[in-house]
Amino acid sequence: MIMEIAVQHYSREFHNPNGIEAAVDPLPRDARPDIFMANVAAADDSRWIRQADGVDFLPLCFGVTQGYYANLLRVRKSGVLSCHKHFGAVHAYVIKGRWFYLEHDEMYTEGSFIMEPPGETHTLIVPNDVPEMITWFHAVAGYIYYDKAGRITHHEDVFTKLEAARRHYEELRLDQRELDRLIR
Repeated sequence: MIMEIAVQHYSREFHNPNGIEAAVDPLPRDARPDIFMANVAAADDSRWIRQADGVDFLPLCFGVTQGYYANLLRVRKSGVLSCHKHFGAVHAYVIKGRWFYLEHDEMYTEGSFIMEPPGETHTLIVPNDVPEMITWFHAVAGYIYYDKAGRITHHEDVFTKLEAARRHYEELRLDQRELDRLIR
């Protein structure tokens, strides 16, 4: 079954005094098509992949040739999510709820944009009074996770994310082609 989300239909009428027309060949022959998903935050729960207790991600793009991924992270618990170190830049946009890094003073609230530089280590915290947090993340390279003693517990990158998604889809008997369409 292909992921289906109700799509609202909008007018495509616009002011065009110069008669601009669509490009004749908008996509190079060997390029992959655009990825478009309407209202991703409302995706069926079966498409969210469990990452830990109360923590799920919704894959949006797996950039296997350039080592990045984009996803929504949904947290439905409070407290320490993880301490981790990035090997590439991470961009984030808070869609719902709020969170912070123990190592920083900022509180990342709905509408906040965050750019995390390569090499940074931080501990993601969701406050007690936040029932649900959803943030869009675009992560380049990967990162390693630490336990409270500072020992490395595991790593995460585009390939571990894709493998987790494939296992999830297999367990629920979802169409793996949905994931294939997200690979770039």
